[in-house]
Amino acid sequence: MSALPRRGLLALPLGTLLAGGALTGCTESGPHGAVRLATGPRGGPYAIFGSRLADEVRGSHAHLGVRVLTTAASVENLRLLGDGRADLALSLADSAADAAAGRGVFPRRLPVAALARLYLNHLHLVVPARSAIRTPAQLVGRTVSIGAAESGTSVTAERVLEAAGVDTDRVVRLGLGASVTALRSGDVAAFFWSGGAPTQAITDLARRTPVRLVPLGDLAPALRRAHGPVYEGVAIPAGVYDQPGPTPTVATPSYLVCRSDLPDDVARAVTGVLFARRDRLPVPDAPGSRLDERYAIGTGTVPLHPGAAGYYRSVHG
Repeated sequence: MSALPRRGLLALPLGTLLAGGALTGCTESGPHGAVRLATGPRGGPYAIFGSRLADEVRGSHAHLGVRVLTTAASVENLRLLGDGRADLALSLADSAADAAAGRGVFPRRLPVAALARLYLNHLHLVVPARSAIRTPAQLVGRTVSIGAAESGTSVTAERVLEAAGVDTDRVVRLGLGASVTALRSGDVAAFFWSGGAPTQAITDLARRTPVRLVPLGDLAPALRRAHGPVYEGVAIPAGVYDQPGPTPTVATPSYLVCRSDLPDDVARAVTGVLFARRDRLPVPDAPGSRLDERYAIGTGTVPLHPGAAGYYRSVHG
């Protein structure tokens, strides 16, 4: 998925790009109020990133408060945006695109806009090193964790199983910590996780119990045909989790999203903090992880919020 080129950004209607007005958060006339940011499970990467972002927003804008909500992640976060219980959220791109279009697990379109594309998440299919499982097709008849209920991982994992022709009724929905525990105890034969590479919990698991990653990269074209261009073919590098070589897999970006009716000055202020404080935000070593503005504007079918577009317009001239 490529970022929108500069000429594409500059071709947007001027009224759309400048609707957010000047970024005034550093003055007494800056954005006021409080927003709720839906993140992910306590201690997980979304919760850690969201908590740090909230701290930076509070430190940059004295009159703008941010309350962090711990959740199951992407799908729950988007539902919270949809019913007005959250104002900002973190989400995998495939779930956000579904919410904006009203498809998949979302029966109607939700009022979702994007502030930024953040970084790529690599889909992991983790098995014990001694496992006979070498392809997704060999999951048939085995118990596999596809991620927590209402998580973006579970959405992506279900699509991977469908693309691989795997029809199994032995699926369980466990978060990352519970999946790690279940793999160690033998209660599951494999688990899926979508996140940075490396992910600390899997690194810790590999130190105690040797693991292997099952390649998924050949499924990227089928996923793109069925669900759109949010899926990319990538590789988890050799050495990560002590793997002897690179592991082809699929990846999808994380987005920072918001309600479409978020005030323009708030959207612009939060987007500005995201980049002004980028060196303070914990992100994985992945494309876009340094929070580059040209990468960030490529949010596909999820439209940029006018306030965020105003920020990017000010950066690119």
